[in-house]
Amino acid sequence: MRRDQFLKSAAAFAALGATGALPLSAQAAAALKILVPANPGGGWDITGRALGKALQDAGAAGAVTFENKGGAAGAIGLAQFVNAAKGDPNALMVMGAVMLGGLITSKQPVTLTQATPIARLTSEYNVFVLPANSPFKTMKDVVDALKKDPGSVKWGGGSRGATEHIAAAMLAREVGVDATKINYVAFRGGGEAVAAILGGNVSIGGSGYSEFQAYIESGKMRPIAITSPQRIKGLDIPTMKELGYNVEIGNWRGVYGAPGITPAQRQTLIDLVVKATKSKAWAEALEKNGWTPAVMTGKDFEAFVDNEFASLRAIMHKSGMV
Repeated sequence: MRRDQFLKSAAAFAALGATGALPLSAQAAAALKILVPANPGGGWDITGRALGKALQDAGAAGAVTFENKGGAAGAIGLAQFVNAAKGDPNALMVMGAVMLGGLITSKQPVTLTQATPIARLTSEYNVFVLPANSPFKTMKDVVDALKKDPGSVKWGGGSRGATEHIAAAMLAREVGVDATKINYVAFRGGGEAVAAILGGNVSIGGSGYSEFQAYIESGKMRPIAITSPQRIKGLDIPTMKELGYNVEIGNWRGVYGAPGITPAQRQTLIDLVVKATKSKAWAEALEKNGWTPAVMTGKDFEAFVDNEFASLRAIMHKSGMV
């Protein structure tokens, strides 16, 4: 055997270590699996696929596979992830504020504490839109109808407990309407919600701007309000507060790792995700979808989720949702 070949072989055997397994970094670079706990076409799906592209663009993963498992504000996908991915250092699950709200309202037996916090990725605010041919023209028109007959206004959005659902309940309470009487139609994925809005099957729809962008730009949807504290640069959409309604709520998205992974495996996943967020592909995704970068990792992210859970529970209780 030539000396250079011998050295390469020796290095390979050393990498195997006592367990006979490649280092986690080498395993993770080979293939990552991303579970999207929602149907195709929504914000989680867009986020997961953008992250997958960025992981490959950054050289953090050689391949990325995706699986969609929608329902119950992500709780069905979360249950599958917790049970099937236990101990898998190459598994990630997309999640966000919507999942917290869904877990609060549905009282599912599965909890986020069973999985491993990795990183928050983005933040954005909810945009309320009308189909182009809607008889409503402004949020005031919607509110007037809501006051007259709460059930006559169909609000379309993500699963029960989604941030757009909470925003609708907050608005109802703000204008003196019983929030428990709002007619909220929940969909399992952004694609279904978009179809319902475009088809006039709901009166008004809510979600992140990225999910409606193409339809707003084509004139098929008309944005009438956003739940941000100030107007978002580049978007000609008035805030709810600007319109006289004290409704402000943000949305954010992130990723969790599987239950039972080691601290070293967790850190490796954090490093891979952070590397991906520094890639050109991720920068392009942020710009295209109107996302605000909001990277937070590890223990800080874990504490953030705990605080968000408590805050959402308080808001939802105040609005009569739980």
